Amino acid sequence: MFEKLKQLKQLKDLQSAMKEEKVEMENGGVKIVMNGNFMVEEIHLSQDLQKEEQEKVLQDLLNDATKKIQMSVVQKFSGMM
Repeated sequence: MFEKLKQLKQLKDLQSAMKEEKVEMENGGVKIVMNGNFMVEEIHLSQDLQKEEQEKVLQDLLNDATKKIQMSVVQKFSGMM
């Protein structure tokens, strides 16, 4: 039973640590900041790009940031085990 409580505390600690993590991605003047809970905190668009270009860059940045956070979660979680 104590082992389960210890694991629960570790998971809560991991959740708190992920909340504090931030990923910043930039490409072509478009920039995003996403936190460890996969919430977008900032988006900065570029006046130099056409609408379609900005949409594509933004889509790529969001996908890359999501992958980066997922990898971070996996690394931290595997460190707990």
